[in-house]
Formats: sequence, C-alpha cells, structure tokens
Amino acid sequence: MATMTTLPLRLDRDAPGPLGAQLSSRIRDLVVAGTLARGDRLPSSRALAAELGVSRTVTEQAYEQLLAEGWLAARRGSGTFVASTVAPGVAGPGAAPRRRVVQPAADLVRLDAGTPWIDPRHAAGWRRAWREVSAARPPRGYDDPRGLPELRAALADRLARTRGLSVDADEVIVVNGTTDGLRHLLTVLPPGPVAMEDPGYRAAVETARGVGREVRDLPALAPVRDLAGVAAAYVTPAHQHPLGRVMPGADRVALLDAARAADALVVEDDYDSEFRYDVAPVPALASLDRGRVAYLGTAAKSVAPSLRLGWLVAPPELADRVNARRLVTHEGAPWPVQRAYLALLRDGYVDKVVRTARRVYAERAPRVAAALSPYAELAGPLAGMYSTWLLPAADAVRARDAARRAGFEVNLLADYCRTATLTGLVVGFGGVTDDELDRALVALVSAL
Repeated sequence: MATMTTLPLRLDRDAPGPLGAQLSSRIRDLVVAGTLARGDRLPSSRALAAELGVSRTVTEQAYEQLLAEGWLAARRGSGTFVASTVAPGVAGPGAAPRRRVVQPAADLVRLDAGTPWIDPRHAAGWRRAWREVSAARPPRGYDDPRGLPELRAALADRLARTRGLSVDADEVIVVNGTTDGLRHLLTVLPPGPVAMEDPGYRAAVETARGVGREVRDLPALAPVRDLAGVAAAYVTPAHQHPLGRVMPGADRVALLDAARAADALVVEDDYDSEFRYDVAPVPALASLDRGRVAYLGTAAKSVAPSLRLGWLVAPPELADRVNARRLVTHEGAPWPVQRAYLALLRDGYVDKVVRTARRVYAERAPRVAAALSPYAELAGPLAGMYSTWLLPAADAVRARDAARRAGFEVNLLADYCRTATLTGLVVGFGGVTDDELDRALVALVSAL
C-alpha cells in the first residue's frame, strides 16, 4: 500500500479568486516541480480540509479539477494518486529549478596522501571498542565541549610519550579533526591574514578562506623570517605536506622568532609524525614555545579519516576563548567516537596499528622509489604514507591519466600549489593493497 504524502501547502485567504482554484494550482505546481511523483498518494479531501482549515468543498473542488486535467487519478477504495508528471527537463509555471544530479566518477582506487594502512589482523580490537560503546550510557545532555576527561588524559599521556609535548589533560581540547581545530582557532584570533605553506594542505587553505581569512603564501622550502601583518602561520614542520621535508632546527627557531616579532600564532599540524621510519620522530614544534604555538593532532592518519577526530593544544588564553565559544555552540566531538577512541588507546589498538603501518610503509616506500626514481626526482625524505615526485607537468599529467585508465587515482603536485610552480605526482601507498600498489606503479612507469 502506498504511503500517504504530506503536502507542503499554504493557502492565502487574502488572495483574489476561489480557494479551490488556489489549492489546485498549488498541487499542480508540486507535481510539475517533481515534489510529488507519479504514484504518490494524496490525503483524502476530508483530511486535507482539516489540515488546511478549510471546508471540504474547497478540497473536493481542487481534486476534481486536477482529476479532469489528468494530473491526479482516483482509485476506488484506495484514494487519490498522482497520475502524471512533467517530462524531464520541462518546467512549468512556478516550478522550482530541478536539482542537477552529479554522477560519481568511475570507481577508482585512490593512491592519496591521507588514507592509512590498517592491518586487518587488528579488526577484533576495533570491534571490541565499539561493543563497549554500545553498552555504555551516553550523557543526559550536551557533555563537556572540551571532550571526555578520560580521553583528554589519555591524549595528554600519549603526546608526552610520542611527541615530547608535556601537557595537562585540561589543556587538551578534543575536536572533529584538524580542520575543525584550525577553524576554531581562526574564529577566535584577532583579525588578519593567515600565512600558509605553498604548496600545502588544501583543506586547511579552504578552512581559512571559509572563515573569511585572507591566505598569504609561504614558500614551503624557504625559512620564514617575516610574519608582519598576519594573525597566524599554519605549518606542517614534522613532514611538510605535500613535499615531505622536515623543517630544520634553524628554520624552526627563525619561524618562532618571526612569530614573536609579529605577535602571530604558529599553528602546527602534526598530521603523521608517528610514521618516520628513517629516523626517530622529530619532536613537536610546540615543545619549543607553548605560548606561541597551537598544536593540532589527528586520528585520521593512524586509525581512520572517517572518525573525524582530532585534538588541539593551544596557548591558555586562546584555549579559553575556543572552549567558551564551543560551550555556546555545542560543537563538541561526538560522544560515541570519543568513547571508542578512548578504548582503542587504552587497549593498545592505536599503538598496534601504528607499529604495523610503519613497517608496511617502510617496505612500500623503497618500492615506489625504485619504480619512479629513474624518471622523477624525490621531493623529500622517504617517510609517512606517501612520497612526492618532481617531474615536468606534461609527464605528470600523462602518468596521472595512465593510472586512471588502469583504475587508480594519483594526485598532481600542481593541485597543491597556489603561486608555487612545482609539478609532479603525489603518490600515496597507505590505503591500498600490495597488489594494487604494484599495478598502479606499472601504469605510472609505462607512461613515463
């Protein structure tokens, strides 16, 4: 049996003409616009009259008119149904523009820079964490916008252990990923542009623009010595995205000096520092100046991008502003995700997947290098879940297109640039199987 459709109708009693004619016109417009589709069952004339606050005569007149025009059909014992709709692409008077349906591209395997390798042998730990969430009682209302106290304590312990960043649990703010943390920071900062690495993380650039900030380009490979006139500088010092360079110690000192001179905030996106396999992880930039650097971390590169979970450690005054704003806007991270991640940390799941992924990346990175080094120049050290290769634009496009024909999506370096003129490929090897990686490399090499 067809479900009865609720009609989004409102009658204007002050308009000229009979209400029955007005009602039939409103229903006709809904059919023409596609809001009512063929086969939709309409309310009975009695029910619609009661809903609109009119006499049944008004609704009966409207239905009779539309039945005569062929828009509706009556089925004995069943009700009144939409009998006809406008042909695709044909719009009638008062019809709303039809929404264009964007067809998804071919199902390509993405060799991107942000999808991690998760060993399927650890699936039991993942399921166990979510079973624990299902048995837990959620908060009665909105919980602490800073995040679960137990999770903030676990994150503070992890930051001290893995990043050399000694913080209290109360200094950690749980956010919905690094771009969410960046957005909160930029919302509470004084007015002014944001300096951002070029080439750099595209989502961060769009986040800055989305909150109305002008973006000023920082050449990614040059020391930063002047930040005059900017409110903040966003950097990825442990593994520059996407070139892969580690910011040298002297450049870190120069950046902090420039930030102090300009009274600007440095925002450190520490997105994949856990995946060094050439040397030990470089300490966080924030460990050099807690009062000048806001630190952003994420679960996306270690557990899953779809968790949309990250953490922010900001200078106290800024942290207070962020927390006060989130208290009003209820923009805390989802409670179930926080509980699950707490269980994953507590039970050692995160440490296991990081160790396993680090070994996998350490094995895959040289394979990628062996395949591509005869044709392209490596932009930075082999680390993390991707490597970036410099080569002429035409060669990069040809290789990208060959990969697509083989069923793979590989990003162009030029897509990460704004004023920079670097060209090449950014080849991720985290979110694929060994067989997929090998087939993708064959396609790239065949084009090069």
